[in-house]
Amino acid sequence: MTSMNYQKSLELKNFLGKTVTVAGWVNSRRDHGGLIFIDLRDFAGLIQLVVTPDTEESFHLAESVRDEFVLRATGKIRERAPELKNPNIPTGDIELVVDTLELLNRSETPAVNTHDEGTESGEDLRLKYRYLDLRRPSMQRLLKERSRYYKYLRDYMYDAGFTEITTPILANSSPEGARDFLIPSRLHPGQFYALPQAPQQFKQLLMVGGVERYFQIAPCFRDEDPRADRLYGDFYQLDCEMSFVEDGETVRKTTEPLIEKLATDFAKKKLVLRSEPAKQFIEKGNTIPRIPYDFAMNTYGVDKPDLRYGMELVELTDVFVKTDFKVFKQPCVKALCVKSGAALTRSQIDAFTEEARKLGAGGLAYILYTAEGPKSPILKFMREQEIKDVQKLTGAVEGDAVFFGADEREKVNKVLGQLRISFADHFELKKDDEVALTWIVDFPFYEWDEKNKKLDFGHNPFSMPKGGLAALESAKTDAEKLAIVADQYDMVMNGFEICSGAVRNYNPDIMYKVFNILGYNNAYVEARFGGMLNAFKFGAPPHAGCAFGIDRIFMVLENAKNIRDIIAFPKNGSGIDLMMNSPSVVDQSQLDESHLAIIEDEE
Repeated sequence: MTSMNYQKSLELKNFLGKTVTVAGWVNSRRDHGGLIFIDLRDFAGLIQLVVTPDTEESFHLAESVRDEFVLRATGKIRERAPELKNPNIPTGDIELVVDTLELLNRSETPAVNTHDEGTESGEDLRLKYRYLDLRRPSMQRLLKERSRYYKYLRDYMYDAGFTEITTPILANSSPEGARDFLIPSRLHPGQFYALPQAPQQFKQLLMVGGVERYFQIAPCFRDEDPRADRLYGDFYQLDCEMSFVEDGETVRKTTEPLIEKLATDFAKKKLVLRSEPAKQFIEKGNTIPRIPYDFAMNTYGVDKPDLRYGMELVELTDVFVKTDFKVFKQPCVKALCVKSGAALTRSQIDAFTEEARKLGAGGLAYILYTAEGPKSPILKFMREQEIKDVQKLTGAVEGDAVFFGADEREKVNKVLGQLRISFADHFELKKDDEVALTWIVDFPFYEWDEKNKKLDFGHNPFSMPKGGLAALESAKTDAEKLAIVADQYDMVMNGFEICSGAVRNYNPDIMYKVFNILGYNNAYVEARFGGMLNAFKFGAPPHAGCAFGIDRIFMVLENAKNIRDIIAFPKNGSGIDLMMNSPSVVDQSQLDESHLAIIEDEE
């Protein structure tokens, strides 16, 4: 007796006429009177069982089984009759004629659909019964693909000379841009660990420790609101660092072939670049553009542009510098030329206008270019030369539509940048079989915190400011400080940020200075980052690195619409684990051990 290997099920000569044993869940059962057919399913697929009255005990059991009962069956493999073969499954040419059937476990009626066919259950129900949802063949395939994906990542990093090293989970609080998850210390009352938002400090210390190239598939923890491309709580990143590296280009050239191969070799997609302005930033020897942050914001309205399509923001401020049209008497006027946009209905334009208003715009002016000429309620307010210049600069032709934004530059970029994405969705410009990649470089080191009316870090304090200490010391005004550029870089895939990296600040004097500019004294820096600062005093090498969001990359490669769909056990959109009922209340004794007390919110 042998155990059947589904991976070889198409090689009929290996199994025809042989006695095998299989086990799995009942996918479906069909009673044809004298015969009972059971489709048995496991992690590898389906096989059809045939139970005849000749096996009285097995036949009696087969009459009572229901979907998701767990069975073990022993019998001989035979080829199906030609008219009964099923070309839709790998085992569709064979079936197992049962000699003995054994019930391993019963199942209640499943609360969610365990098949890919039929109506999919709601997300909250699927997450509550995730162990059942995972039985679906599509989910089984995802789990296997994710495993293969992890191996692909590790193989590349090993081949590139990186050493895999794990870093602590219980760490210190660090200003990474999101809220920490704090862990109270039982042994040290009033003190806390923090789950790492990223292994940033540890990997830099590894460089000081003499490691040449480090990587790990690192768990990261951030108390951020979830969204379609961001999980709540915990996620994983491919984290890496390289010593004796003084420029980001070394890191980019080392890692970008991995992402290109993931797109073309692993996911079998095509690499494209359809935005013409981006092509000017492809340097000799590169295939992926390096677009400056300011250019990205002014051209696409976002710092993570999708380059599978064009539709860039067109600068029109100079066209309307002397306009009589009050709406366009603004510091910045830009436009989007939407191909085939003239076909939009009035209600569709109203919907885009409402989206613009939600983003902060007063409305959404437009011109439709029809066979009869330009049409728009605003034409009567525009000079003839302005109308001509708009068409010339936007390149609008018959069938197109031009939509305008007029306000402060930052708001115009924001509104038109989001509308660019929405128009691309509406006109189906985003092709699932295509991948567009770009690096965004030269990010602002500092940014203005409007809520607290002060300067703050644009990303984190561990990046090296371009120009080093001299650039920091020469910046006197807020405007000059905001002009400081970090040697930082992000990679973007199809409009999603998938990587963030930087040349690191390994000089204690520079580390003190970047905090001093924000009003923090040296004692504060030493209290928060004493371990790293002390290490830097002992011959820290220049180093640089990055971290890829591997959950998000996998979501894009799998064409998933929500990142929770590609995770085995995600929390829902409210950050709740419906399956394990967490977060939850803990016993008072646990609170006492951790020296914690619950303070009720005042009504």
